[in-house]
Amino acid sequence: MELTGLPNRTASLAPAAGRRIRQGIGLLTAAAVALAGIGSAGSPATAQQRGGGGPTVIRDAEIENLLRDYAAPILRAAGLTQQNVRVVVLNDRTFNAFVMDGRHIFINAGALFDAKTPNEIIGVFAHETGHLAGGHLLKLREQLARAQTASIIALLLGAGAAVAGGGNAGAAAIMAPQSAIQRSFLAYVRTQEDQADHAGVKFLNASHQSARGMIELFKRLSNDALFNSRYVDPYLQSHPMPQERVAALEAVARQSPYFDVKDPPALQARHDMMRAKLSGFLDRPDTVARRYPMSDQSMPARYARAIAAYRHADLRNALVQIDGLIQAQPGNAYFQELKGQALLEAGRGTEAVAPLRRAVQLSNNAPLIQVMLAQALIGSNNPASAEEAVGLLNSALAREPTIPEAYDQLAMAYGRKGDLGRADLAAAQAALNRGDLKTARQIAARAKGRLPVGSPPWVRANDITNDKPQSRDARN
Repeated sequence: MELTGLPNRTASLAPAAGRRIRQGIGLLTAAAVALAGIGSAGSPATAQQRGGGGPTVIRDAEIENLLRDYAAPILRAAGLTQQNVRVVVLNDRTFNAFVMDGRHIFINAGALFDAKTPNEIIGVFAHETGHLAGGHLLKLREQLARAQTASIIALLLGAGAAVAGGGNAGAAAIMAPQSAIQRSFLAYVRTQEDQADHAGVKFLNASHQSARGMIELFKRLSNDALFNSRYVDPYLQSHPMPQERVAALEAVARQSPYFDVKDPPALQARHDMMRAKLSGFLDRPDTVARRYPMSDQSMPARYARAIAAYRHADLRNALVQIDGLIQAQPGNAYFQELKGQALLEAGRGTEAVAPLRRAVQLSNNAPLIQVMLAQALIGSNNPASAEEAVGLLNSALAREPTIPEAYDQLAMAYGRKGDLGRADLAAAQAALNRGDLKTARQIAARAKGRLPVGSPPWVRANDITNDKPQSRDARN
């Protein structure tokens, strides 16, 4: 598992329900209000507010594979399979999930930590899919444009009143229409949230799944926000009031013949392993020890403790624990991956090759694991291994062109082979993916001088120097 930077434009935008509650499921509502220039009802948590650099994305083959399995039946029921909607996990411990375009569902690690069953997260995905299927993003932009226009008019009218009638009268003339615009806009957003809730239940029914998880999750969130919501103006919220939301959903959900359907035990086991993995990677060792004490010998507990041991410089103990996991489940690709990652990060890349190669085989060539194996092979400084690494990286990038660091590894692999033209091209692509256009152009220009004029790699390098996004690929 690795953490990678996310551009600021995809910052988490959960609306606040009170002073400390920051949890929501829906559209980028608070941001839209702020962009309209009419003031947010809450305090959206942007990347800048959290300390700069933007939130980080969690990339992990095991977690992403599980979340794809959660989302697939819902997307099928909504008729969105062809849109290739991808789930993106953000390293944020608050409870939130949202959509910002038609291609991604963002979910915080905090939501995965808090959800006790697969059905709860499936319910979250059903709600977000309701936004996608309902075209709410496009409609929200249209409403936003109308709100901006109305806001400007209100501001001009208020300024005229200030000139004619003086300070307090002018201020009141400005604030009154602004407040009305804000309330109207938020009422529109609340309607979309309600529609997404009901669409989510419909998709769950169509995929023969229960809406119970969605209800139980909303009840927990409702209890968390209950104290704060007593002192909140319901007309200044971007989401329906918690108790009303739960009551409306439960009335609809209990009519479903699938309401009592439970998650398959195997799926619950994978869910528990995901939560353990997140804890092992993201929590402090003492937190992991409290959550998964030594008296707990379940597979999730052993998994979390093994990860925590390796993450906090106890490699020898970690390897003993990981080997125990592998002995218990020899066909588990992710235990093999964990061993390879632990060895690789400890500077023992040659030893990491065998478990990572096994992990690639067991995971059906998972691109993220292919990249990690390639990294271990490149570290051996063997030209033959570099050739294999190039093949692995090209295979991974063919399936996932935006894997973090993959182009950096590809540049090193070509460098080990002595193919400096393609090495430069891959390095240019890596810079381009980071948003460093100046560096990308400089390296691409150098690549052009090392590649046969008119060859496909030369053409791709030329496209980067001319900033043509339709051809930004350093692969063969």
